[in-house]
Amino acid sequence: MTMDKSLKVQAGAIKSRNVLTRAERISRLQELDKWTEDSAVVGMAKVRVQKVSLKKKKKVKKEDDKKK
Repeated sequence: MTMDKSLKVQAGAIKSRNVLTRAERISRLQELDKWTEDSAVVGMAKVRVQKVSLKKKKKVKKEDDKKK
């Protein structure tokens, strides 16, 4: 069975998530040295999610365009 074109995910349509899974939060807290094996899972500290913004590349003018 084929998938409709409107249901396919394009590369540009993927957005950043603002909520992390528990495993992602624990790994991030371990990187920040705020998590130990004795820490309780309930009442876990909040973790800031940084949004990644892609910068647009500047167009490079060719030498032919400069001569005209």
